This record gives sequence, C-alpha cells and structure tokens, in this order.
Amino acid sequence: MKIKYFFDTDTALVEFNDNLVEETREISENVYIDLDKKGNLVSMTIEHAKTTAQLPNISYQQIEKATA
Repeated sequence: MKIKYFFDTDTALVEFNDNLVEETREISENVYIDLDKKGNLVSMTIEHAKTTAQLPNISYQQIEKATA
C-alpha cells in the first residue's frame, strides 16, 4: 500500500495495488474509490484530506494473530 499526499491540492491518494482501474465511484463529496474489472478496490482518493482524513496524523498498527 502506498499513501501519497499532494500538498498543493490537499488531496490524499491511497493505492492498494497496481491493478488497472475500470471504474471510479463517488463515495461522498470528498471520497472516491477506483475499482478493477472484478470490482476489487485499487485506490481511494480523499479531497480536503487535512480535515476529511485528519492528515497529517497517520498511524499504522499491525495486529498479530491471537494465540489460544
């Protein structure tokens, strides 16, 4: 996964894979998703990212598999 932030437009692009985009859907006024030909998520664009996605406060946490 790659996250790109374009300061000049306050836009974040989250890329999940390199598949070819077949369709773009508007999820809300500021959020769009790109889908491949099988309907799998390719990327997500977030406009006005500082307020919509609370950028630049990004964190990543990997949760390990619970052991019994």
